[in-house]
Amino acid sequence: MDDDESATESRETAADRRMDEHLEEVPDWDDEYVDRVSDRLMHNYDLEKDFAVEGEQFTLYGKMALVSKKHFLHPALSLAEHESTEHLFVRQVDRVDDRTLDRFVELGERLADEWIEPDEEHFCTEFTFVAVAPSIPESIAERIAGFDGRTLLKYGYHGHYEINLAVVAPDSKELIASDNADVATAFRLWDPIEKDEPGLLGLLSRRLQL
Repeated sequence: MDDDESATESRETAADRRMDEHLEEVPDWDDEYVDRVSDRLMHNYDLEKDFAVEGEQFTLYGKMALVSKKHFLHPALSLAEHESTEHLFVRQVDRVDDRTLDRFVELGERLADEWIEPDEEHFCTEFTFVAVAPSIPESIAERIAGFDGRTLLKYGYHGHYEINLAVVAPDSKELIASDNADVATAFRLWDPIEKDEPGLLGLLSRRLQL
């Protein structure tokens, strides 16, 4: 075995070891549906089980952070860094109504004030709320379809934040999500993610132009 083959094997072994360690950190959910969704999320999101924030309880919480760097001629000459983060909150509910969505939006606004450090490097922070429910009322579907949760910070000079809403009814294979809730793809277990389609990270990166 030559040096190049040995180095390649070492890198592959190290990558496998990091993946095994990552998988050990992913929680198991008692609910089969949520557990299968987490299998789709775990490669791109840091996941937590039974997450509490601001007096609200969530079945699953996920965080994905991306940094984009712009260079001049050489990577060492960095002109700018843009930071993008998505916070994903999933809650199982017996029913979903306007009050459910109102609480999600109000929480998103509070967290935007508390968690975002607005500056020139901040590009986007997303707060995506997903309710897992037995059914989706028509009025809720209409509200989510027309929902626009984007807010510019300092007229866009400090980026923006966005609140996204989604409701999924697994038993009836129904899902409704606001336009920019790309992570909704992971919740459509009845639709396979095709290999020739962009993955979850690719969808977010493309939309954020990273």
